[in-house]
Amino acid sequence: MTTYAADRSNTTIRERLGLRPIINVSGTMTALGASIIVPEAIAAMSEIASQWVEMDDLQRAASTVIARLTGGEAGFITACCASGITMAIAGAMTGTSLLAIERLPDDTEGLKSEVIVQLGHIVNYGAPIDQSIRLAGARAVPAGTVSVTQDYHVAEAIRDRTAAALYVVAHHTVQYGMLSLEEFCEICHAKGVPVIVDAASEYDLRGFLARGADVVYSGHKFLSGPTSGIVAGRKDLVRAAYLQNRGVARAMKVGKESIAGTMAALEAWERRDHAGIRQREEAALHLWQTALQGLPGIEARIIPDPTGNPLDRLQVFVAPESRFTAVGLASALAAGSPPVIVRNHEVERGHFFLDPCNLHPGEAEIVAERLRAMLSAADRPADAMKPARKQSAGALRWPD
Repeated sequence: MTTYAADRSNTTIRERLGLRPIINVSGTMTALGASIIVPEAIAAMSEIASQWVEMDDLQRAASTVIARLTGGEAGFITACCASGITMAIAGAMTGTSLLAIERLPDDTEGLKSEVIVQLGHIVNYGAPIDQSIRLAGARAVPAGTVSVTQDYHVAEAIRDRTAAALYVVAHHTVQYGMLSLEEFCEICHAKGVPVIVDAASEYDLRGFLARGADVVYSGHKFLSGPTSGIVAGRKDLVRAAYLQNRGVARAMKVGKESIAGTMAALEAWERRDHAGIRQREEAALHLWQTALQGLPGIEARIIPDPTGNPLDRLQVFVAPESRFTAVGLASALAAGSPPVIVRNHEVERGHFFLDPCNLHPGEAEIVAERLRAMLSAADRPADAMKPARKQSAGALRWPD
């Protein structure tokens, strides 16, 4: 049972709640809290928390900020990117028909209800992306194969029941053989189909609309705002998506604090010292690479972000000579004090990544020391050589 001391001056909220003080070198991951919120957003959230506001007017103010920064005609803020997918698709289905909005998701009579997605884009980001489509009452129509999509795959998938097409920008997608956004938009627009882009973890605020997308939604984890989704683009599609708050998106509603915090984070993005942040991230990468040099069975390479964000990561290859597997080393780092959580979504391929974009001062040095000490030690943990296996038992034990 959690107890709260009267004097909290010498404790942190993580200590009071019994939470591990992790070091995040995994990235802007929802499971780790998404981002370090910038002070401007924290201040805005605190300031509006005790105030009454008319939410539609607050969203109108947000629309002005979003339009200015994205180049879209309008925009609004929602609970997260997953809700943005559902709302944008539902809006493409219903338009501004309030009765149709209330009928979703099970009654789609008379509505277009199919969404084209390249098969290599049907990913799982903590939940299957097609579930966000199904929540709107629509059905995902895969185009192409898992390794290649041709223009005719998309063109022939479009028919009279097609409401929209979804394009996913993420490291999870197949990174080769897919149609580019420009090609995808050209095919869809030729048949009057709007294109929705999932840009959940992308830096670029303006590029996707400029390249042909009709609606963009992004929580912009790199924005360092509160957990949220940003919907921007064509005014008619944004309006129709926003009206879903009267229907399926009622369960996805966003609070005034998140709206104000996201607006503040957007404006802070304009003033951010991006070059300085990039230099600090590069310094951390070189520090870690140097710490791993000369260690048996370990190779470390600095590689660019696969979706073109202006950041690099350290790819750490773990061979048997290290007396670890990649999953064994990642697990040992996570079990330490403090826990170091690496980007482990490819450990079955014998490597993981270190992401420098979420570090507090001094943490890069701790990570370097932990890596060097663990890999230089004479002894290894009992499970150092464990293989990579999919395990769901932990999820099923919650909240125990």
